[in-house]
Order: sequence, then C-alpha cells, then structure tokens
Amino acid sequence: MIRPDLSLPIPDDITAAHFIGIGGSGMSGLARMYLERGIRVSGSDRADSKALRELAALGATVYVGHDAANLADDVDTVVHTGAIWPENPEFVLAKERGLHVIHRSQALYWLIGGRRLVSVAGAHGKTTSTGMIVTALRDLGVRPTFVNGGVIAQLGVSSGSGDDDLFVIEADESDGTFLLYDTSIALITNVDPDHLDHWGTRDAFYAAFARFANEAREAVVISSDDAGAQRVTAQLTHPNVVTFGEAEGAAVRVTDIVTDGPVSFRLTHEGATVDAQLPVPGAHNAINAAGAVAVLLTLGHDLEPAVRAVEGFAGTVRRFELHGVERGVSVFDDYAHHPTEVAAALAAARSVVGDGRLIAIQQPHTYSRTQEMYREFAEVLEQYADHTVMLDVYGAREDPVPGVTGELVSDAFADPSHVHYVPDWQKAADYTASVAREGDYVITLGCGNVYLIIPQVLEALARERAEA
Repeated sequence: MIRPDLSLPIPDDITAAHFIGIGGSGMSGLARMYLERGIRVSGSDRADSKALRELAALGATVYVGHDAANLADDVDTVVHTGAIWPENPEFVLAKERGLHVIHRSQALYWLIGGRRLVSVAGAHGKTTSTGMIVTALRDLGVRPTFVNGGVIAQLGVSSGSGDDDLFVIEADESDGTFLLYDTSIALITNVDPDHLDHWGTRDAFYAAFARFANEAREAVVISSDDAGAQRVTAQLTHPNVVTFGEAEGAAVRVTDIVTDGPVSFRLTHEGATVDAQLPVPGAHNAINAAGAVAVLLTLGHDLEPAVRAVEGFAGTVRRFELHGVERGVSVFDDYAHHPTEVAAALAAARSVVGDGRLIAIQQPHTYSRTQEMYREFAEVLEQYADHTVMLDVYGAREDPVPGVTGELVSDAFADPSHVHYVPDWQKAADYTASVAREGDYVITLGCGNVYLIIPQVLEALARERAEA
C-alpha cells in the first residue's frame, strides 16, 4: 500500500495524465473529468472492465495490466491510488523520470480549483448522500460539477462537469485525504470508527472529523443520532452547525419512518413539515435524505422543493442493486463492507422481501478490518440474514494475515447452522442455489469483487430449475 504524501507539490498545469488503477469507480470518474478538461488521458488496470471500455470510447488510452511500457513519453503527471504496490512498474518509472506523481485526492484537488465545495464525509452513506445532493441540485436547476465514489443510477456516471460554481464530492476519510480540500459545506453522515490501520486510535479518528468540520468555510451538517458524530459535535467550535436525524433537537428532524416497501417519512425544519417517500428502501436512506435536504437548505433552497428534489433519487450502482431474477429468487448486490453497513443493507432488504428469506453472500474486505471486526460481522449477519454464505477475504492492498479468513467470521456465529463457509466460488454459487427458494433474496455484500459471483449464482439457479 502507498500512503498518500499530501506534502508533494500539485502541478499548476497538466497536459497529459496517466492513471494507475484507472478502472476503479473513483479513478474512472476522475479520468473522465480530465478528458472533459481537454487533457490527454491514459491509464491501466489489472483487469478489463466496462469502465475501461467507456473511457477508451471517450478518447483515453487504456491498458489491461500494469507495465512500464504503458507510460508514454508525453505524460507529465501520474495519478495513483493507495491500493497499488510501491513496486508497480509504472509508479517506479514515473518516479525515475521525475514526473509529478500525485495521489487521486490531489488530482481531485486540482480539478476543484478553488470553487465552492460541498464535501460529503462519513464512515457510511457517503456515496448515496452525494448522489442525493447532486441529483436534487440538478432537479432544482443547479448544475454542479461532481465526483462521487460510485455511479449515480439515473445519471449513469460517477462524475460530471457543470456550469455552476458549485462542486460536490465524496470525501475519503480512510487515509486522511478529506483534510486536503478547502471545503465550504461539510456533510458528516456518521462517524463510526473504521480504518484504524491508518488512524491508530478511535480518538484520532474522531479528531480528524472534528478538524474537517471546523475548517469548513460556511457550515457543518452533521448527524444528531450517530454516537461518533455526537462525540465530534462536542469538539466543534464552528459557528454554523446544522444537525439532522431522529433526535428531538435535530434542526432537520426525521419522524414517522415507514419501511414496508419504498421508505416514507416526514421531515421537519423550523416548524414546517413535509411528507416524503423515496424509491429506494431502508430507514438508513431516510436519514441520508435528511442530511441531503439539510445541505440544500444551507445552500439557500426551501424545504418543500428540496424534499421533492431529493425524492427523485433513484439510487447508486452497487447499493442494493438488482442483477437478476431466476427461479423466483432475486439476486442483489450491495457495497456494504462494515458491520454497520451490512446491518443497514440487510434491514432494507428485510423491509421489502415479504415472506421470502434473506441469503447473504459475504466477502470480508481487507485482513485488518476482518481481524478487528469479525465478531461484529458474525453478529449482524446472524441477526439480519436467514443464512450466510461466507467467502474468503478480499485483501485489496494488504498482504494476507495467517488465520484471518472468511472462516474466522463463520466460526464466530452462535449457531453454525446459519452460516456456510465456502471459499470456492463455484461451490458457493451452487450451494446458494441449492438452499434458495422462490421469493428469497440473495444479496452479495462487500466492496471487493464479490459482485462477480452473481452470474455464477444466476446460472446455478437456472440449472436447479432445469434439473427439477
């Protein structure tokens, strides 16, 4: 893993940029924005993907696989993520040539260029909240530039250029890079301690969020309900703090949440109340909507039109996304990779599955998080899913840790009959098909590549039907 060095200079002018790991949702969005600025873009990723093909169609030069030969002579800036290894041949050659080598957060900083910035941060809900703000602003007639961590369903992209001075981003707390930006309005969805491999302690994690909030130029919008957010709020010295949530004293208060289908709720602000309904399920999305509305109010919009605009949000890719139905079994995918997110995703699925059962296919993400939170993962999976199929750990940027596998999570279940550890993906797909029945929901969970098992699950379900 390469930790970002935010002290490195960011070039004033960029004419040709090469992205190492260009296929990721965040990196592909940045690359798209650089293309829109008229900058020559090239990049590589370890596997082919839809994102690579789309960038190639827009004029980028893309490569499958990392090789020093991918770095053209005219490149002046190389953009990387923390997920690559220091031995990456393109990274090594860029250093040898003396090129500007910057982290993706610095590449985003260059794009922002001093515009009025809304930064969305938090352990969970960032991508959804950012999507809600962006789509609502467009509905209200404002066209911000934006860079999100995931594809916004109704726009079909994770980034886009606008003609307004406003810039909206999903800001990443995992490596401290959210502190780089000159934020005008900070939205903090929650502060559930995570990424302690970077921060070291929970107190350091909280302190970073407090600094992020206190440095906002105009306002801080922060959850009134989340315990971590409450700890951060206690450290704030900012003169303009707007809270949102179910707490009685919240400035934008959520009440009357109904989750049996598309979530409905009421929002109250300064004595005015508006009923709302979203096309996406889950109580957590009612809370996300309250945060988005609070940001819109801070930007000068009125409550009623702000709520109506947020209601149009259709979701983001890899957030409770339906991929197919086979033999009456619906197969979904969700990005959830933290116990709190897993609980929220499964609770949302529970609210709409009716008499069907929930079968979770969980891929733990990173060895450090799995080692730290395997008991919590087991607890929420056992509580919210009827059955769990446990895959092995997706290591991402980390080296394997002896004894830290998916079996560590499955062994922590109180009732072993509720979980089945199957490291082989084909066997996992076949097993899932064998236990699923009409009306059930299968939902893959994780921010690695677990979604790639979905075609195998659908094929296994089809075989079950053919053999019946």
